[in-house]
Amino acid sequence: MGLTLAQKILKEHLVSGEMVTGSEIGIKIDQTLTQDATGTMAYLEFEAMGVPRVKTEKSVAYIDHNTLQNGFENADDHRFIGSVCKKHGIYFSRPGNGICHQVHLERFGVPGKTLIGSDSHTPTGGGIGMIAIGAGGMDVAVAMGGGTYYITCPKIVKVELTGKLSPWVSAKDVILEVLRIMSVKGGVGKIIEYCGEGVKTLSVPERATITNMGAELGATTSIFPSDDVTREFLKAQGREEVFVELSADADAVYDETINIDLSQLKPAAACPHSPDNVKSVEEIGSMKIDQVCIGSCTNSSLLDMLKVAYILKDKTVHPDVSLSIAPGSKQVLNMLAKCGALADMIDAGARILESACGPCIGMGQSPNSAGISLRTFNRNFEGRSGTKDGQIYLVSPEVAAASALAGVLTDPRTLGDMPKFELPKVFDINDNMVVPPVAESEMDSVEVLRGPNIKPFPVSEAMADEIDAKCSLKVGDNITTDHIMPAGAKILPLRSNIPKISEYCFAVCDEKFHDRALELKKSIIVGGSNYGQGSSREHAALAPLYLGVKAVIVKSFARIHMANLINAGIIPMTFVNEADYDAIDQMDELKIANLKEAVAKDNELIVKNVTKGTEFKVSIELSQRQRDMLIAGGLLNYTKNNA
Repeated sequence: MGLTLAQKILKEHLVSGEMVTGSEIGIKIDQTLTQDATGTMAYLEFEAMGVPRVKTEKSVAYIDHNTLQNGFENADDHRFIGSVCKKHGIYFSRPGNGICHQVHLERFGVPGKTLIGSDSHTPTGGGIGMIAIGAGGMDVAVAMGGGTYYITCPKIVKVELTGKLSPWVSAKDVILEVLRIMSVKGGVGKIIEYCGEGVKTLSVPERATITNMGAELGATTSIFPSDDVTREFLKAQGREEVFVELSADADAVYDETINIDLSQLKPAAACPHSPDNVKSVEEIGSMKIDQVCIGSCTNSSLLDMLKVAYILKDKTVHPDVSLSIAPGSKQVLNMLAKCGALADMIDAGARILESACGPCIGMGQSPNSAGISLRTFNRNFEGRSGTKDGQIYLVSPEVAAASALAGVLTDPRTLGDMPKFELPKVFDINDNMVVPPVAESEMDSVEVLRGPNIKPFPVSEAMADEIDAKCSLKVGDNITTDHIMPAGAKILPLRSNIPKISEYCFAVCDEKFHDRALELKKSIIVGGSNYGQGSSREHAALAPLYLGVKAVIVKSFARIHMANLINAGIIPMTFVNEADYDAIDQMDELKIANLKEAVAKDNELIVKNVTKGTEFKVSIELSQRQRDMLIAGGLLNYTKNNA
């Protein structure tokens, strides 16, 4: 029996465990990336481990999230990250060089290698045949120190692509179709592997758009084969020497198969407030819009930007619409400027933003009250835009540009014949915004620079023998990390200050949570299905840790958030009988006895609801390593104990 492409790469990097679906495996990590919203904490954690120099083949720190500097906090964090990189062997991509996933694809990604990043959209690297996985900052810190990265051995889903995209239909429409079929939790515990003749018709940027939004499926990662298309992209980037041809065996066996005929797809949109709430543009109709934002790590490549510029050329943005465009990297921005496409955008009335995440992470460009905003981004969770009642639709660059001109949601197929858009044979290459580290012999001369907003990592205690605590918060299904720990220009600068940022924890759900949790000193959170979907931000675990949360009991978890809870020493539990969720009220007293012994060896625990005089079962199906981590009080304590 042959192997899938994902299985081949995982097997080659296997350090511990067996390739048995559902069991825990440990893999060697070749590359890491961080961004500044998660990076400061990741490097504080790396320092705490006492490892003098990173042990990966390549580690890169990007500044792309917190680039609005309306106070000292972001600038201080950037300075701290830059000095840590210089000292400890990490490459530093300066502010303005671009979005981490776009730049990494262009300049650092290597087919067949493993990459983890402290950003949930790290699977973008699957567009060139990498096993690229989003993870918490602590997992990235451990990998930089030479440690193994652990995942549940995933199922492999084959997405068989046939045909070819019709004019004005794009890669964004492909992943929206996959989301429509699978849902935002349909990819949990799975790798999505794209195969079939249709793959050959997609460029690397188009493939990267598709793997990028695999994060919205809840998938471990997504991957395309590395083929002649990959070779041409790497050759154009001056990196042909890293190319290796990679594909699944002809007799590979998959756990599931989805068939998509590219020629049958139509322009689509994900409607508020979920990436899987997908309808065709035709079905939605000519809806009046207020704002259009083009960019993000999903759709900011040169190919995307050239299409947008073509649509806007010699036209004017509708007077009722605000259009902003953020090219994904300095390379893209330079090439747009040199070929005249940037001028076409500016002439049309577009507002050009810097090459950064910007509006996608809530950093500026919030829409007006109840405003309808079309965005080429990857998430449209409620409030993520910075406007609580904003109505966010996720669309392709083609739909976005056509709609910006018309003032209403517009099917780009009405634009007439589409020219052939091709990537250049040679990209402009200038890595002067990437600062290399000093030689190991010089590292002692480098001072790590810390600002007053950078606070120590919160202390996690070894597990107690029992938990007797009240339910400080009860929430429903599909709670995202934006609910738990919001982003935005007001909050993101506090990422290196857990005591301060914790003031906003769960504020979207309950503004009184922070004060209540502090008053209780220790508590338990109860939630529904797919708890913790969305970003890899470990602050969604660290802030609850600081506020005394000892356990989270839900119907089901999103993968990265569950791992982050374990890393923080917070016990993740799931209801054995989901109906028991209904019988718990906020402020009920919940008690778990013989906790340490049970966590060490059992898969089920009994939770007593002291308030109601009832009890129910919860599941904690964990690996032995995860059990040992929880008993130690989290990954940092576990790593120190086993150094």
